[in-house]
Parts: sequence; structure tokens; C-alpha cells
Amino acid sequence: MFTIFNEELAEVARRFRDDHREFAAGGWDADRLEAHRVASLRATVAYTRENSPFYRERLAHVDPAGITSSAGAAWTSVPFTTKDDLRSARHDLLCRPLSKAWIFYETTGTTGAATPCPRDNVDSLANNTVLTVHYDTIFRRHGDEQVIGVSGPTELHAFGDTFGDVCRNLGLAVAKMWPHSPMVGFDRAITVLRELGITGLFCTPGMALTLAKRVRAAGLDPRRDLRVRVLMLTGELASPELLANIGEVWGARAYNALYASQEASVLGAAGEDGGLYTAPLINHYEVVDPITGAPTAAVGGVRTGELVVTALYQGAKPLVRYRTGDLVRLTAGDGAATLPADRLEVLGRTRDELVVGGRPISGYDLENLLLGHVRGYLDYQVVIDTDGAGADRLVLKLEAAEGEPPRVDPAIREHCRDVLGVDVSVGHDRFGSITGTGAMVSWKAARVVDNRSEVDAETATARALASARSAP
Repeated sequence: MFTIFNEELAEVARRFRDDHREFAAGGWDADRLEAHRVASLRATVAYTRENSPFYRERLAHVDPAGITSSAGAAWTSVPFTTKDDLRSARHDLLCRPLSKAWIFYETTGTTGAATPCPRDNVDSLANNTVLTVHYDTIFRRHGDEQVIGVSGPTELHAFGDTFGDVCRNLGLAVAKMWPHSPMVGFDRAITVLRELGITGLFCTPGMALTLAKRVRAAGLDPRRDLRVRVLMLTGELASPELLANIGEVWGARAYNALYASQEASVLGAAGEDGGLYTAPLINHYEVVDPITGAPTAAVGGVRTGELVVTALYQGAKPLVRYRTGDLVRLTAGDGAATLPADRLEVLGRTRDELVVGGRPISGYDLENLLLGHVRGYLDYQVVIDTDGAGADRLVLKLEAAEGEPPRVDPAIREHCRDVLGVDVSVGHDRFGSITGTGAMVSWKAARVVDNRSEVDAETATARALASARSAP
């Protein structure tokens, strides 16, 4: 509604809306998209050099006019921006003073100094338009009588504002509830779910499982006693097999709804078919070798490596060639997809990659491998150990509702031995709050107990956070 009071912003909003709708309908060809990328890259470089103290120095030698291709030498010679740069430069990265932002967010600061992430109206218009167009393909299939719950991590996070605004764009009622807040708590959150007849829920995968556990502990069944039929999950690693199990537990369709970060905003969003799609009108995507930083070659239309992004809009804090630290698989789009964009699989952070049985494997692929053989669990964790001969072995530990053991396919052992060359067994446990810390710390710290090495700083942080959450 704020655009009513600013004609310039109203025009920006209409342009974003029309461009994204036309793109989603297949109205942009490759030449038009590349022209948009090149013009926007030039604009972002010029804008950041002029307005950001950090980029004024970092990009001093870069001539925007020399950027004639989104993959040419003039562009790939532009220096990266790293997470360490964000931590050290802090407010010097900003292109606009805080007084020109409409809201202030920051990273959680659980694994390092919190970094400022203010957003101005252009930032929110660019990102929320993408989500509105993508999510319209999902929610339109569930009718008009919807009430959507939004359960985010903290008040200094964009979660609540972003999804609340997007739901408003789509004509959906919203109830914001923070179960970890002392003023709400899980009992009240469950009451809200029941009394309001919540039909959809935005939250993390860990929160979806934790809520399901609390619902079952209250003597209820999410499938029978709640009306939730759409789960929009984000903030943590979410493999297809985990999503399938969460969907079964709730009797709902579970989507990996969003790939984003506080610092870089929206990088990918779900479409109705369950795919996670890039947002190429607002971001330029590169995939590089995590060690060398060199571009990775496509194999069968798929590029695998660390994701590097550049903002194609000019807001409060556009980042230039930002190394996300995330491993991805980027698959070239095809005409059969819900949206005409590349498909994105987020495999986990580069430093979360594991070596099991002498073979490297991402968190995403390990989770998908193990959970493809089990259903009906309410939580899980992976324990990595060695046997007497020094060979790796895995234990998949599952938590289930009282009297309802999870279903385990015996083929899990043979399949995992074929893929990883290690023995796998399945056990049962209760995990408390540790598995719910993934969004605040890391998937690895929340989900993996690696007895082959000492406890690292992130695992210690996750355990301390879990202990604090469990305290009366």
C-alpha cells in the first residue's frame, strides 16, 4: 500500500510485476534475458562503486561499460565478495544510509558477528514480486478460503514480513506465530493452528517436525485434527525424501519453498510442481569450484559447485559476485517445467560436505539417500562412527510417535553399501531441541553426530542453543 504515496515506487512495482508475469508465461527469450543481465550488471557495478565505501575501493578498476557479456572475461575478472567481507565491512557495504531503508534485519550471529541487512523499498518489491508470482502457482490450487501460518526464527529476521507481504499480495489471510517466543510457546501455537483452521504453514523443516511432535504429544494427529494441507518449508536443508516424509506426517504437500539468505535475499523459489527455481530477473547466477573459484563446466546441462550471485536490482545492499558458501546443482530449464527458469538443488554448505567410506557426499545427497528408505518418523539424526577395523559405519536414528514405529525398508542396508561402501543400521532415539537448531546454526551441527572427530565450534553452539531452548 505504501506505493500509493510514492508514484515513482508505484511505477517500479508495476514494472517488476509485469516483467515477472511475462517471464513466467514464457515471454522472454534467451537474447532478451541476456540483454537484461548485461544492462543490470553494469548498473549494479556503477551503483555500488558510487554509493558503497567497500565497493568504491574493491571495484575501482572495473569499468561498467566493459561488461558486454554475463560470462565474459570482463565480468569473471570482477573480484568476489565473501562472507568475511560482509563481517569486516559491515555498514561500509551499504549503498544507502539506514535512514533510507524501510526496515532493518541482521543475520542471526550464532556462528559469527551478526551482519546488518537493511532493506529499502526496491529490495522488497524486487524479491517479494518473485515470490508472489512463484507461489501463485501453488496456492491457486487450494481455493480461496485459506489462512496461512507464518512461523519464523526471530523478530530481526525477514521471514515474517516477507511471507506476510507475499500472502497479502495473493489475498491470503496470515497469522504470525513464533513458537520459540516466550509469549507464544508451542501450546499456544497449536491452539492457533486448531482454532483458526490454519490451512498452510511457512516454517523450517525442523519446525514442521517439532510442531508435529508437540501435536502428537498433546494427543492429537496433524492429519486428522488440523487443516494444514500446504507446508512451505525453508531455512534449512530439505531433500525430496525429507519433504515427502514431512508431508506424510502432516497429510499435506510439503514444498522446499525458498532458497534465500538475509544478506542476499531471494535466490530461488518453489513452483507448483515442487521444483525450486532460480529468479533470473533479479539475480545473476554463477557456479564455481569451491577451491579455485574457477567456473564449473556443465555436464549434461547440470553445473555443480559453489553458488555465486550478483543482484540485478539496486537497493540498500546489492552484492557483487557474492560467494554464498553453498553447494548447488543448477540444471538448465526446459519447456516442460512449471516456470521457464533453471532448476536449483541446494546441496548444503561447502564446509558441511562429508567424507563417508572415503567418498565425498553432500548433506542433501546423504539425507536423501538415507531417508528414501524410511517413513513415518517425527525426527532423525545420523551418527557416523568407525568399527574395530577403522571402517566408517552409519546409524540412522529415528524418533517416532508413541506406539507408531517408523516404517523401514530393509533395502536401506544394501543400497547404502552400494552407494557409499559402508554399513548402515537403523536405531531409535529422542533428540530434544538439538535437531531444531539447523536454521540458526547448520544442518550438520543439528543432524550429524560425527564421532570420528572432536566437537567443532558450530556443534558446540548448536548444543548450547538447544540447551537454552529446553530450559524451563
